[in-house]
Amino acid sequence: MKSGHCNSTAMEQDKANFRAAVYDYYREHGRPFPWRETQDPYRILVSEIMLQQTQTDRVAGKYDKFIARFPGFASLAAAPLPEVLALWSGLGYNRRALSLKKLAETVMEQYDGTLPSDPRRLLELPGIGSYTAAAIAAFAFNQPSVFIETNIRAVFIHFFFGDAEGVHDREIMPLVEQTLDKDDPRTWYYALMDYGVMLKKLHTNPSRRSAHHKKQSPFKGSNREVRGWILKALLSRPEMTVAELSEESGIDRARIGLNLAGLRKEGLVKENGERYSIA
Repeated sequence: MKSGHCNSTAMEQDKANFRAAVYDYYREHGRPFPWRETQDPYRILVSEIMLQQTQTDRVAGKYDKFIARFPGFASLAAAPLPEVLALWSGLGYNRRALSLKKLAETVMEQYDGTLPSDPRRLLELPGIGSYTAAAIAAFAFNQPSVFIETNIRAVFIHFFFGDAEGVHDREIMPLVEQTLDKDDPRTWYYALMDYGVMLKKLHTNPSRRSAHHKKQSPFKGSNREVRGWILKALLSRPEMTVAELSEESGIDRARIGLNLAGLRKEGLVKENGERYSIA
């Protein structure tokens, strides 16, 4: 079914069939996750930051431990960064952990420990972009915000764009808004995401026909891998020099130095003379 190629009556029927199909699948096959069983804004925020660029199975293995150690904004804000990074280890993109800690500090200082529900306020917090702000508004506060992520994109391309290639999000967004369950956006978005996961397993990933599709670069041998290794090393030993890091890893000094500079710039490590440690 291609958007824009049906009369209005047929299109409305398409949308009704679409909602029914998505909800029917979710009732039978919805995925259980701990962050779906709570309406605590802090816990939902943690899950959304963890889920950025990370698969749900990896997040599921870390989420409960992180929440057990840092059950709210106060405990996370007060925690030493090395302890936060140690619990985050394995999720990748460690700057997210730093942003989450800074966010907790901001919420404690500016909002008395209560996460704001206004997406515009959420956007002002560290580590939160437009998608995450809208997702938190829906999942934590059940607001009918409109957003797209990879699984949602796959569902709409599959249902409404036939074999079209190069589908742009600006073509999808009106359909997301028109089909949104405004009475229960939280459940509707969970259902959409789970349907998208199913589609990717049974079909060639519909998201590949998106204008925004990018093939992820390999992790092995990347600077992301080097940065992750450096942080693990510095968590295990309080201070290390470039030479020590290079010798222990087998990575040349120039590359170690380049990645240390990036980690310093992001505020994840600090320099003490010739030695480096977690900030």
